[in-house]
Amino acid sequence: MESIAVYPGSFDPITNGHVDIILRSTMIFDKVVVAVAKNYQKDHLFSTEDRVKIIEEVFLGNDKVVVDMFSGLLINYLDIKGVKVIIRGLRAISDFEFEFQLAQINRKLNRKLDTIYMMASEENLYISSKIVKEICMLGGDISKLVPQIVQKHLKEKFFNNF
Repeated sequence: MESIAVYPGSFDPITNGHVDIILRSTMIFDKVVVAVAKNYQKDHLFSTEDRVKIIEEVFLGNDKVVVDMFSGLLINYLDIKGVKVIIRGLRAISDFEFEFQLAQINRKLNRKLDTIYMMASEENLYISSKIVKEICMLGGDISKLVPQIVQKHLKEKFFNNF
């Protein structure tokens, strides 16, 4: 039986930190589903559909990574997909409290679910989508923070809309 895990998030945009977690997860699981959340409480730079397309571009040719989108409760999405494992990345201790609460409530709602935490690699500890967008918007170099294709999409978004 194929082992599958879901790595949910908004990925607005996907960063090298996300990519690292996904690639490391593919060493543990046969398939990793990158589940892009339609989060109506956040203002996103990229539409859900664009975020999915960008992530598909990043992982083009990697058969172990599948990109999908979902809305509503993650546990409902996992139930529909028949997946029991959630992957989450941690950058710092400050991430843990929020992530711990999420894991506990997900487990309370569905006892069959487990959350696996992966620590960010040292070179990615400081990277967040929010910081990447701000640096790019202000004309800074993001080449070491995101895949090249993401850098291209960000620059188009910020500098071709004027």
